[in-house]
Amino acid sequence: MAAALTHGAAFAAEPPLPFVELLIGPHRLDAELAQTPASRRLGLMGRASLPEDQGMLFVFPTTQRHCMWMRDTLIPLSVAFLDAAGRIINLADMTPLSDKTHCAAGRARYALEMQQGWFAQRDIVAGQRLSGLDRLPAAR
Repeated sequence: MAAALTHGAAFAAEPPLPFVELLIGPHRLDAELAQTPASRRLGLMGRASLPEDQGMLFVFPTTQRHCMWMRDTLIPLSVAFLDAAGRIINLADMTPLSDKTHCAAGRARYALEMQQGWFAQRDIVAGQRLSGLDRLPAAR
């Protein structure tokens, strides 16, 4: 596990993650799926950039009050915590290279990370629903 948390070659050694197309209202995005313990632990660490309408969807095996941090993550991100039905519970902006935790305000099944400001620029708020989750494989 320590190797997966270091900079450099450890990030490049990770296999590519599958993508899924998702919608929030009229807004389409492509999300890499972090559905295994290793991919959820690594997240977007070590990446220098993220395309405009691309993010990472964390698929958790249980519905509970999940939390995120930005250790070794270089890109400013916003996270949306979602319940099992895909409804946004709450949103948070996260600062790069920080161990500060950002937690779901309720029982979440998913977390969607996008470039910081992505949700606000599109007037996406808590209560809106993400569609496309029915096509996801189960978390491991």
